[in-house]
Amino acid sequence: MQDSIVTGKSLAGIGRRLSLGEFVARYGLVIIFLVLIVALAIASPNFRDPANLINILMQNSIIGIVSCGMLLMIILGGFDLSVGAVGATTSVIAAVVILKVSIPAGFLAALLVGLAIGALNGFIIAKIGINPFVTTLGTQVLFTGLLFASTNAQPVYGLPESVTFIGLGKIGVVPVATLIFAAVIAATFCVLRFTTLGHYIYAVGGNKEACYLAGIDVDRVTIVTYALGGLAAAIAGLVLLGQTNIGQPASATNWPLQAIGAVVVGGVPLTGGSGGVGRAVLGVFLLGTIANSLNQLGVSPYWQPAITGAVILIAVGLDAYQRKRKGGD
Repeated sequence: MQDSIVTGKSLAGIGRRLSLGEFVARYGLVIIFLVLIVALAIASPNFRDPANLINILMQNSIIGIVSCGMLLMIILGGFDLSVGAVGATTSVIAAVVILKVSIPAGFLAALLVGLAIGALNGFIIAKIGINPFVTTLGTQVLFTGLLFASTNAQPVYGLPESVTFIGLGKIGVVPVATLIFAAVIAATFCVLRFTTLGHYIYAVGGNKEACYLAGIDVDRVTIVTYALGGLAAAIAGLVLLGQTNIGQPASATNWPLQAIGAVVVGGVPLTGGSGGVGRAVLGVFLLGTIANSLNQLGVSPYWQPAITGAVILIAVGLDAYQRKRKGGD
């Protein structure tokens, strides 16, 4: 069931097993990404500047962390529109607790709140039977409203400078935010590849009714998966707090669509049951590289969302066409 970009097979081995059309269908997005990188590196000295490449890694780490959690929920057959509200809420809670108690207490509080909100989403979906769209849209509005009411929509200032280490710090030349993203990638890969929970996530996303008949506790799998999605959003909220050093209630509003877009552009179907973390990461960096290149080329910021949206539609359309054609063969 699992879909991975990197297989470890030689190109010759792949060629013996796959036709040209199958090879392009499976690895076309990787080829497009590599061609894009090479073309931009040749065309723009600023793009290939090491500082800019590090900047791309740092800029896309937050949405990458969110996308890893979103990937789990999409494979399960759902998604989460509340990840932005979770990120904003946890960053503000962390800021408040840091000011009143300590940095470790603030981080722990944020992670627990993210887990709790995600578990609440999963409970409503699994036990009450409300679909993921309505559930997560409702919790997004609920927690955004509670956050604004409790803070009067005012940012939380005055955090210690050391908080910025997780958002802006570096170990050598590698941003700490990127290292956190890498750790989340590794954790997501291990969950999907090596754990019973990961196998159940694929199974439930592929055929929920069959899982019920097989005795799998679908409700528990759903709750745990959404809790992990909330945890990923909370981690991203902490990295955001580290980059701004401000608990901002109005932040992270675009996270849900960015994360869903990255996962889908990477080739993971919204129907559930298949996908891999490599594809989600590819989608994150493909969209991030496009955004960076548009800035490098001086494209108007008014046009950039339109171009990004067109890329998402083309990628999803091609994927849908390939799946339909494959199903008709």
